[in-house]
This record gives sequence, C-alpha cells and structure tokens, in this order.
Amino acid sequence: MKQTESMTLLSDPLRLDAEAEVQRIESSIREMVFRRLRRKGAVIGVSGGIDSSVVAFLCARALGPERTVLLFTPELDSSNDSLRLGQSVAQALGARAFIEDISPILKGARCYERRDEAIRTVFPEYGQGYKMKIVLPSIHEDSKYSLFSLVVQAPDGTVHKRRLTAEAYLGILASTNFKQRARKMIEYHYADRYQFAVAGTPNRLEYDQGFFVKNGDGAADFKPIAHLYKSQVYQLAEYLGVPEEIRKRPPTTDTYSLEQTQEEFYFSMPLRQFDLCLFGRNHELPPEEIAQCAGLSVSAVERAYQQIDAKRSVTRYLRMEPLLVEPVDECEI
Repeated sequence: MKQTESMTLLSDPLRLDAEAEVQRIESSIREMVFRRLRRKGAVIGVSGGIDSSVVAFLCARALGPERTVLLFTPELDSSNDSLRLGQSVAQALGARAFIEDISPILKGARCYERRDEAIRTVFPEYGQGYKMKIVLPSIHEDSKYSLFSLVVQAPDGTVHKRRLTAEAYLGILASTNFKQRARKMIEYHYADRYQFAVAGTPNRLEYDQGFFVKNGDGAADFKPIAHLYKSQVYQLAEYLGVPEEIRKRPPTTDTYSLEQTQEEFYFSMPLRQFDLCLFGRNHELPPEEIAQCAGLSVSAVERAYQQIDAKRSVTRYLRMEPLLVEPVDECEI
C-alpha cells in the first residue's frame, strides 16, 4: 500500500455511514433468517452490553419486534446491572423477553466447585466470601510474554494477585466455559420452541481474536456484526438509539465475581486502540503510522501486532467447522 493511500485510510479509518450500514445489515438479516435459514424470527441472548444490544435492535428493525425474542440468563456471578440494562433494551424495542436463571444448571454441572478447586491450587485459602477475576498485563508493559494472573479479594476486602500456572488457568477456563454453553443451550431451546434462528453477537475483534467459547457464545445461526470493529458497533448503537447508559458502560466479561473489563481479561489495551491496531494489521500498515493515529508507542503497536498474530494462530480451531474424513455431498444424505 502506498504512503498516501495509507494516510488517507488513517485520517478516520473506522468511520461508517451508520444509516447505510444499518440498512445493509437489516437486509442481510432478512435474507439470512427468512430465505437461507427458513426461520420465523430471531433469538438473542442479551447481556446488557453494547454488542448484544445492537444485535437486538437490528433484529427487531429487520424482522419486527414480534419476531424477536430476547433472553436474559443471569447466574450467581452476574452483575445486577446486566439484567437491568438488558431489560431496558426489551422495553425500548417492545420485544418478548424471558429470564432464565442458569445457576441451578451450573451447580448441577459443578461449574463453581470445579472453578474453586482450580483457584485453590494458587490460593489455598480461597473459599466462602471470596471474589476473583483473571487479568492480563497491559500492552504498555515491556514484557515479551503476556501471562495471565489471578486476582482474588478476601472477605475483609484485601486484594491479592498471583501468576497463574497453566494448569490452574485451564482449570478455571474450562469450568467457567460452562456458563456460555449453558446460555447457548437455553437460547436454542427458545429457537426450537418458536422456530426462530439464534443470532450471535461477536464483533470483529472478538471473532478475529477468538474471544468466545466454542459451542458457547461462539455458536449461532447467523452473526450480523462480526464484520464490524468495536468502534463501529458504538457508531451503530448511537444511530439506532440504544440506551445511553449501555453505550457508556465499559465492556465487561460478566463472567467472574469481581468486576472485570474486556481489556483486563483479553485485549490488554483500550478497545479503540485495539481496533486501530487490528485495522493496521489487516491492512499491513507500518506500526509507526498506527502509533501516531492511536496515541501509542511504536513498540506497543509492534507488541499488539505480535499478539494479534499469536491469538489468531492459537484460536484458529475455534472458528473451524467439524473435520470430516472426506466431504459429504448434501444430496447423498
């Protein structure tokens, strides 16, 4: 790419014509749901976050609120704000909404018990009254490797942080992934009940970087915003009239008992800056140009590029379809 072309892109690389993009996505949703999937409407798991709210608004506009079902699936570690904000979306749209507390399912699968067992390999004292989250170091830290740490808050309010072993990290991850898979099971129950399709809510950052659970929040019949950078999702949210409190809420994982941003857990930098780094990597732009545009050091952008490539490689299997010994022709089934 020539220097003049790249600088033109970087003048405002993520700006959308929101009205035109909404119309394009709505047309695609109707095509996917009614013609290709042959379903009567859409089911969306709504978390009170920006992505699921935008998908709910798009589906309600494309299909009609009467053909849109919103699901709220709180559990023991969920923030009270998530349900409240999700319900504000249902109220704004006039769509049908259902609350399904998945805590009993998770208890039955020993989700919390398995998680706590893994935590106690790092913090043996962890138990009743404790809270926790997993964090990554900031991209600004001059570290060759990004290693996860476990943060716990004791009942007396004191906070402790220790580096996670691979065994403990995988144990916690495997246990908490029950949450996303239980939610998806409930979503498909309602999809079957109404002959609807399940809408996925990942944006481009999450889809590209593998920030989802396979057969959990990664499972869906269609994903209408997977091509959009996070900054672009916010642009659509403003145009669509998503409640302001949701638009101002920091993106969270809402997975662990301590409040945690997506930046802490996975992206290691503010999402606007990560948007620009991903855009730069996708367009093969020099780190120097992205650094100037994003307000980052060149070394930080170089580390971001390295992390983008590494996560794409490590999470590739999440985006893969089931492997077959040989192709199966549909006409033979």
